[in-house]
Amino acid sequence: MRGDAVSLAVQEQGNAGIETEPWRQVLGVVVVGLCCFLPVYCTQALLPELREFFHTTELGASRTVGATTLGVALAAPFVGILADAIGRKRVIVAALLGLAVPTLLAAQAGGLGELIAWRFVQGLFIPAVIAGVIAYITEESNGRVGTTMAAYVTGTVIGGMLGRFITGMTAAYWGWRGAFVVLSGVTLAGAVATWVLLPRSQHFVRQRAFGPALRAFGGHLKNPRLLATYAVGFNVLFSLVGTFTYITYYLHGKPFELSTGSLAWVFLVYALGIIITPLAGRWLDRVGYRRPLALAIAASAGGVLLTLVPVLGVVILGLAICSSGVFVCQSAASSQVGIAAHGARSSAAGLYVALYYAGGTVGAQVPGLVWKAWGWPGCVALIVTVQLATGALAWVFWEEPLDEAGPAMAGG
Repeated sequence: MRGDAVSLAVQEQGNAGIETEPWRQVLGVVVVGLCCFLPVYCTQALLPELREFFHTTELGASRTVGATTLGVALAAPFVGILADAIGRKRVIVAALLGLAVPTLLAAQAGGLGELIAWRFVQGLFIPAVIAGVIAYITEESNGRVGTTMAAYVTGTVIGGMLGRFITGMTAAYWGWRGAFVVLSGVTLAGAVATWVLLPRSQHFVRQRAFGPALRAFGGHLKNPRLLATYAVGFNVLFSLVGTFTYITYYLHGKPFELSTGSLAWVFLVYALGIIITPLAGRWLDRVGYRRPLALAIAASAGGVLLTLVPVLGVVILGLAICSSGVFVCQSAASSQVGIAAHGARSSAAGLYVALYYAGGTVGAQVPGLVWKAWGWPGCVALIVTVQLATGALAWVFWEEPLDEAGPAMAGG
């Protein structure tokens, strides 16, 4: 009798665990997305301060942004293979723990070159988190892939926004070194929370055959539609990083003269992405990808042009419109990867992430050359030109899907 009662209690506890597990999983992937993207663009709010501290140029300080995206771009094609061999949750938690280390060491940098080097190392850890969590969601969500993936993408948007905001606000009181210490602590706490929250993998199958995955890269690079999609992804992040990197110098100067703390508030325009991302997904499912991309590019370009009006409220409105348009472009481009790829979709997605973040690296550098010659108006002209080229590429090479669906991918 007593044994039956104990068995019943154990069964009830097990059933309770099953019922609460989806909530743990959703909350866990939100934490993963937030912590993964927290450091990617965090120095954008610090650029005027870093320029003055290290006595460098706008282009020199902006390399602290491009170094991280370069690290992501170089590691992205290969980390999916690592996650396939070791396991999803282990790779995610280990990468977050590893990410906290160069973030803390960046606070001790004795020169700009050392800071850039640690920012590059940060970027090497980030793709492992992205690849691991996307695979984990696909395998472990049990019919809730869309809901769980949307939660993860929302976490990435929050992380990208908070990374800039926390860094700027902390630096206003404790300097840029204190900002990196705080980010390191948050990342470390996020790694622990991820280990506690994410349920153990139930459907993971270890894979050790690396050859087929590597051979698939060659086929992807011969696919014109896929190459056009990679180019679109490259241009999308080029535009976003170029805009939000050099707008800080524009707003720091006359007539705005915003401080580091004030610049941090500007990046809250990203909060609109928390609303736009799920709406854009449903829109794309209904009408396809080319037309929404064209409209999103037009909106984004219009937002960038609005920043030329020397009124702070108008500039912020322009940035909100610009970033919202970019989120739609990103959703359309990442969806195209699965449609355009002829098999081996994981490696196709890895190459997309690599080219996407390569665009961010170039976007942090090339507008700096234009800034030196023509200031912010020159940067606006360059960014709008790239956006128009993006629309042309997609319109020529993309085909509207019939019944296919591409993989959801992480936001940036």
